[in-house]
Amino acid sequence: MNIRSRSVALATAEERGSAVVDFVLVGTLLTLLFLSIIQFTLVLHIRNTLIDAAASGARYGSLADRTPADATARASELIGSALDADFPREVTSAEATVDGIRTLEVTVRAPFPLVGLIGPVGLLEVKGHAVLPG
Repeated sequence: MNIRSRSVALATAEERGSAVVDFVLVGTLLTLLFLSIIQFTLVLHIRNTLIDAAASGARYGSLADRTPADATARASELIGSALDADFPREVTSAEATVDGIRTLEVTVRAPFPLVGLIGPVGLLEVKGHAVLPG
């Protein structure tokens, strides 16, 4: 056996098992990346759902025969049907002035989903506006 073939045999023996370590390292990295993308998508979905519910509630409450309490109830109902009835921690409505125009403002405060739907309360706040008649 010459020197070259002996060094190749030694290098092969030293690298034995390295494929398993590479697989674990790369697999862990790809799993974390995939879970991060899924979580980011969930956050965007919840944020967009809350914005839509707040805006729809504000439009509903600004109708001539409705009150701000109706707007709050409508936003809560929409959030409950899309996500979970207990998900929004606080839904409020009040009159506000935006650029000199009287509007109904619906504010939704909900947990910011860090892991699944679990997260700190009140960090995600969205508002919806609708012009009030008259």
